Amino acid sequence: MEKIMTYPVVIVFTPFAIIMTVGFIVCAALLGAWARSVTVSRPPLLVSNPQRVGKLPVMGYNTWNAYYCNINETVVLETAQNMKALGLLDVGYNYVNIDDCYSEKNRSSSGDIVANKVTFPSGMKALTDKIHALEFKAGIYSDSGWFTCQLYPGSYLNEDRDIKLFQDWGFDLLKYDNCAVPFDEIIKEGMVGKFTRMANAIKKLSEESGKPPLVFSLCQWGRNEPWNWARTLGQSWRTTNDTYPEWSAITSILNQNSFYSWASDFYGHNDLDMLEVGNGNITFDEAKSHFTAWALMKSPLLIGTHLSSITQDTLTVLKNTEIIAINQDPVYGTSISPFRWGINPDWTYNATHPAQYWSGQSENGTVFMLLNTLDEPADMFFRLVESPWTRAGRQYSVRDLWTHTENGTAVRNFTAKSVPAHGVVALLLKDAGDEPAGTLPPCSTLEWCMGEDGTLINP
Repeated sequence: MEKIMTYPVVIVFTPFAIIMTVGFIVCAALLGAWARSVTVSRPPLLVSNPQRVGKLPVMGYNTWNAYYCNINETVVLETAQNMKALGLLDVGYNYVNIDDCYSEKNRSSSGDIVANKVTFPSGMKALTDKIHALEFKAGIYSDSGWFTCQLYPGSYLNEDRDIKLFQDWGFDLLKYDNCAVPFDEIIKEGMVGKFTRMANAIKKLSEESGKPPLVFSLCQWGRNEPWNWARTLGQSWRTTNDTYPEWSAITSILNQNSFYSWASDFYGHNDLDMLEVGNGNITFDEAKSHFTAWALMKSPLLIGTHLSSITQDTLTVLKNTEIIAINQDPVYGTSISPFRWGINPDWTYNATHPAQYWSGQSENGTVFMLLNTLDEPADMFFRLVESPWTRAGRQYSVRDLWTHTENGTAVRNFTAKSVPAHGVVALLLKDAGDEPAGTLPPCSTLEWCMGEDGTLINP
């Protein structure tokens, strides 16, 4: 066996080596401390948020469509009283919202928005106290720019101040408009950033005050595709330009929203704009179509007609509790969506003849909306399995949500006879068990329909 030789090892530390070694140890220690601090300070994922608001679409009244700038505290209070007397609160309309033109043209010497001394002499807190005493919530209006659309003070650069004022005044909701945009060299933000300023102010105030945040309704007319980003900021977002009381406005808005109906869900809703039911020359059938589409697409439902002279037909539309129940469904928050465009090829963009055949889920069954966009009555036919929410080989009981009647059982298909011009049929289909044995053809959809022996059923 060879003898193992051993030698002493001598380590020499030069000044350079000492500096590098110490530097490495210090850097490693700092990096470790930073990593630990990042891990500790990262906010936990919130499973639930007890302060979250706006799960379901807002229902209520907004002053703009009926009164424009001709508002005062008497008008607002009488509107709330009429809503209660007419039973609108009982069916879910629980917000009374004040739109533009309620303030003085200039802020106070301390920088606050001031309620108009002539039209709102009692002040906003006194008014919201009366609204709350009637069991309603109250909404207010402002703008993300220098001024509102009617050139009253906007909230740009005053977001924290204004949202605190609105909360102190007793308001529960803020409608936030998109006029008087600051020059680019001043704002240095796009559409998302401009509305994020107020969203951050609302969140900050809620955290500091311990009170629920105001419901935030973004009114930016569908600019920059808010259905892709506004959910992170507020509870509803306008998807189009303003509506007006004509059938052409209803079909245009419905057409545009057919392409992003998927975006509505709990805590975030496509806002198709305020209701025009009871206004202009909209017919009874057009009003039913308008209300059905807005409600089933999970838009906020904000009345905007003169309640002191409201007709029974208008009340019949606004108080359809079976339609409202779909809008306020606690189980499914998603909108109905088109499954067939009808007179146009699918996915056709047509402002006068939008998609006609729609369906969606509800806690009590599958909802169908059949919209006749023609200027004459028409039969409307569909196969049940065209909707993704119905099953093959099953039959369904049919509930008409406007006649409030049970209309038998549908097997494989359904035809609505003589739907009025510009009219609507709203149905709730519930599973009623297996379809009758031997129903032919063997498949309701013949594409690749095949027996277990390999027999292909050709369409």
